[in-house]
Amino acid sequence: MTKSDIKKDDNPELDADDKNLEKNTDKDESIEDKLKDVEDKLLRTFAEMENQRRRFEKERNEAFEFGGFNFAKESLTLIDNIDRAITSFKNDETLKKNSDLNKIIDGIDIVKKDLVSIFKKNGVEVIECLNKKFDPNFHQAMLEVEDNSKESGIVVEEMQKGYMMKGRLLRPSLVGVTKKSEKKGEKEANGAKKSEEKRFFWLVVIETAPI
Repeated sequence: MTKSDIKKDDNPELDADDKNLEKNTDKDESIEDKLKDVEDKLLRTFAEMENQRRRFEKERNEAFEFGGFNFAKESLTLIDNIDRAITSFKNDETLKKNSDLNKIIDGIDIVKKDLVSIFKKNGVEVIECLNKKFDPNFHQAMLEVEDNSKESGIVVEEMQKGYMMKGRLLRPSLVGVTKKSEKKGEKEANGAKKSEEKRFFWLVVIETAPI
């Protein structure tokens, strides 16, 4: 009987070799899987670290650019008070008689211009709103002005200047906007409608009031 005629199952040495081979194969596959898991974890860790770095960089830049946002917003009252002071001086009948009034106003204007220049260097600029379409993102309507010569929603008055800081709204402009004036018939109809609404309201109040 030749060696080739011997069955594998009848040879314990061959069975042991096959088992060892299977064990080694399983072991190699297990190590490869572990390496892949470790590689995936490392990639996830690096990705998370990169995201954190970018977030930190963004927050740092925003803190650098807008760190003085609240300070700038509070400082706008300085310009407001300077404008009020100039207007008050010009309208004061007693000061009008003073020959030095213009010099005083010129001196105040110099301070205002220096302050505005400092604001501009730090990205703070006034919002130009007059004769422009009302935009709720930059304007706050305080009153409506009847004007048939212009389309509705045009800014025609500015009660308080608005400001931007590096593309970000610092303070909205307080404005008056146009609206079309109502015709006589429409006014009477609207007045009658409002009177009827008030009458109905008080009827409801009286009927539901406790006795």
